[in-house]
Amino acid sequence: MNIILVIVIGGIIGWIASMIMRTDAQQGVFMNIIIGVVGSLLAGFILSPFLGGAPITSGEISVSSLLISLLGAVVLLAIINMVRRGTPR
Repeated sequence: MNIILVIVIGGIIGWIASMIMRTDAQQGVFMNIIIGVVGSLLAGFILSPFLGGAPITSGEISVSSLLISLLGAVVLLAIINMVRRGTPR
């Protein structure tokens, strides 16, 4: 049940992060889920030690865990945007 919850909340977090970074038109539902879950994992490894919260992948669902995961998804989208801009089309 926890995996389904992480997928659903990860999709919502990925969607919100894509709206913040203005990449929503380029992404679909599955990409939003991937961005949300991978961004949450990124937040767990990199941001949680500095900010003191836990991401949604830890099983804790609270306001702080949602914000940490959202921040991780935004950072991941920023990295993806930098890589996309660096490649010639």
